[in-house]
Amino acid sequence: MEKERIDDLAELFKVFGDYTRLRVMLELLEKELCVGDLAETLEMTQSAISHQLRILKQNKLVKSRREGKSIFYSLADDHVRTIIGQGREHIEEDD
Repeated sequence: MEKERIDDLAELFKVFGDYTRLRVMLELLEKELCVGDLAETLEMTQSAISHQLRILKQNKLVKSRREGKSIFYSLADDHVRTIIGQGREHIEEDD
């Protein structure tokens, strides 16, 4: 694998490795939400949630859609769901 691809993969896992971003993705695994709903659910400020969503969007892990004045966020695709699901399975395995 090329160095650039390895760097990209390492960056992807860094994004998944952040506790707050992972909490956001786990909420979005269940349903589409707006910043205000995420902030309330995770007991964080809207500014903090927006910052995390920006990082997740830059890394193509979440997508957004506008409905009137509201913007709703969801996981970008089934790859993200699979990564989270595989991670869950791995940590729940018996040794």
